[in-house]
Amino acid sequence: MGIEGIGARVARKEDKRFITGKGRYVDDMVVPGMKFAAFVRSPHAHAKINGIDTSAAEGMPGVIGILNGKQISEDGIGDLICGWMIHSKDGSPMNMGRWRPLAEDRVRYVGDAVAVVVADSKARARDAADAVVVDYEELPAVTGAVDALKDGAPQIHPEAENNLIFDWELGNGEETDEALKNAAHITEMKIVNNRLIPNAMETRAALGVYNAAEDHYTCWTTSQNPHVARLVMSAFYNVAPENKLRIIAPDVGGGFGSKIYIYPEEIVCLWASKRTGVPVKWVADRTEAFLADAHGRDHVTTVKLATDADHKVTGLKVDTVANLGAYMSLFSSATPTYLYASLLSGQYAFPAVHANVRTAYTNTAPVDAYRGAGRPEATYVVERIMETAARELGLSPAEFRRKNFVREFPHQTPVIMNYDTGDFDASLDAALKEADYEGFPARKAEAEKRGMKRGIGMSCYIEACGIAPSKAVGSLGAGVGLWESAEVRVNAVGTIEVLTGSHSHGQGHETTFAQLVSGRIGVPIDSISIVHGDTDKVQMGMGTYGSRSGAVGMSAIAKALDKVEAKAKKIAAHQLEADENDIVIEDGTLKVAGTDRSLAWNEVTLAAYTGHNLPDGMEPGLKEGAFYDPQNFTFPAGCYICEVEVDPETGRTEIIQFVAADDFGTIINPTIVEGQVHGGIAQGIGQAMLEGCLYDAESGQLVTASYQDYCMPRADDLPSFKVSTTETPCTSNPLGIKGCGEAGAIGSPPAFMNALTDAVGHNDLTMPATPQSVWAAINGTTPDAFA
Repeated sequence: MGIEGIGARVARKEDKRFITGKGRYVDDMVVPGMKFAAFVRSPHAHAKINGIDTSAAEGMPGVIGILNGKQISEDGIGDLICGWMIHSKDGSPMNMGRWRPLAEDRVRYVGDAVAVVVADSKARARDAADAVVVDYEELPAVTGAVDALKDGAPQIHPEAENNLIFDWELGNGEETDEALKNAAHITEMKIVNNRLIPNAMETRAALGVYNAAEDHYTCWTTSQNPHVARLVMSAFYNVAPENKLRIIAPDVGGGFGSKIYIYPEEIVCLWASKRTGVPVKWVADRTEAFLADAHGRDHVTTVKLATDADHKVTGLKVDTVANLGAYMSLFSSATPTYLYASLLSGQYAFPAVHANVRTAYTNTAPVDAYRGAGRPEATYVVERIMETAARELGLSPAEFRRKNFVREFPHQTPVIMNYDTGDFDASLDAALKEADYEGFPARKAEAEKRGMKRGIGMSCYIEACGIAPSKAVGSLGAGVGLWESAEVRVNAVGTIEVLTGSHSHGQGHETTFAQLVSGRIGVPIDSISIVHGDTDKVQMGMGTYGSRSGAVGMSAIAKALDKVEAKAKKIAAHQLEADENDIVIEDGTLKVAGTDRSLAWNEVTLAAYTGHNLPDGMEPGLKEGAFYDPQNFTFPAGCYICEVEVDPETGRTEIIQFVAADDFGTIINPTIVEGQVHGGIAQGIGQAMLEGCLYDAESGQLVTASYQDYCMPRADDLPSFKVSTTETPCTSNPLGIKGCGEAGAIGSPPAFMNALTDAVGHNDLTMPATPQSVWAAINGTTPDAFA
């Protein structure tokens, strides 16, 4: 590979090992003496644990140990935490119930772990786990958040009366109520955002190794943020002191938010390794992943939109009940609050917004951030009601949106956010043109002749990425800073190692981060290595989520590069007998501007390490670090247009075309960005058309516990997407990056549902809009599920 900087379409460096099967995942890790773990999981949604009989299992071949919740408590291992404190509107702190790594006296969802078996093979560990007898006393269960808040619902945690975790608000209620009172028109909807089960290609896994000779712990894990895992496991869970704990996240086959968190299994594997004296590996099977991975979404919302006689929106009132499952996961409290309500202004100059959010415990798997994390839920609310309001007012949905766009920047919304820059008209115009929006009526008429229903819908989304600054999020309850770190190590021969706290789990960091360095220094990409995912190599970092890797992670690298370049210029200036302000770096050489005098990059780097001819007082070497804490969020935005055709005889929906026009600020690698958008749209359409997590309301059993019942999108469910970008660079980071990883999943569900409801002719449809649901909506009947 040659010198390829920002904006170049560079093939991903990491793909060679991935497509040839040479990637190294946790399940590939083998250490001497390694044994295998299997968890004993509750078959009940809610039950008391009266006793655990391990006698039969202990005598089975290959069993090394069987450990339970009482033992982990005796060893002082702490409760799992939620890392973002939310206060209710009355000022009281959220009601957080205890979450033990292994349940001791009560289980609260199907899949709750009560014991772990360690054996010399996976099969023997699973067989022994099946032989453990747990005396359960089954209790009534509740799976829906609205039902959980009703009087008489089963009490899940003693700390949370009536299962209410917090009752929180954002915005100005009085101004919004006044807008509704004086409105010329009010549009009102009930909107359900269906629960999803993340399905990364690689299931979660952990390998815990305790070295008794050094009193040191190592954990290989499928994590999006290994440093936060080490911090939490040492500071809060008391697994090991931070200086004696190493976390390694090697290649990770997808995360999408579900691998941000610290789960019980990582904790238990490390603890079990010390208890049993052997390395302990656990790899989830797919059914375990369905049961025990953090789920996403699950909101029930009532929303009112007020407009005046000129069709300008005057107020938005939102009331949401969010299901957080049986326990509060690491960032679960932030998702339906500051990551959701703060985006309810959308792309629009709404003068008044008020959101009230109540969260509830239920007897279901914990719910936390999933690709988009609050922003898809907010966009779905705003864009579904904007489309509906336009229809009720007899307006073009495109022009109704255009009439209400924000056009002056910076723009302070009524719900915290301050948009630094944007051009929403540009994205709308690009999408309308590519979709041939004006030609839709003719296509609809042609479809009607064939007995088909055709509809078109759009979504103008905005999201907040690169959550920041640390001081601000700290004041809102975040338990960690949201900066990022980088270290640039230049070797004596001129090759470069970049150590970053941003972890890659499919986004192409090894390529895009190297492009930044290649473009700045002018050295080939192949001479640049990106190091991440190991707490013994990278001193500290905040990980990857919220589309922060470019805006925050790469900005930290850029700051470190500034220092490296400054020192290299001083060395070159000294050797070339020039002023350092006259030194420029171009194409791998350091030149005196306006002359033919120059030194090759590797000549300067070698001089830095030989130390024979450096400026007086300069230390040898060429290695610099930096931390970057952004001063604002970034705000990617765009317009998506979906066109569908529905067969009224079967309810089958075909996406005829899907257009995405995004503004991601500065684009590092267009090919990678397009791939991110394609993947996000596929996930969003999956939610809208196919995917839905369903629990039995009475028993609390997960009905959709395998791919036989949980339908993921396949190639023939999707069209060839038409994607394009406009660029309004972000003003709050040095590279102008906004972020692209979640946009597709944010903008696509409302675009699809707006198109589908346009085709059907009414709004009586919820996600997932399966053929059964669509047929029922057309024929005025109620399907059995997902109605």
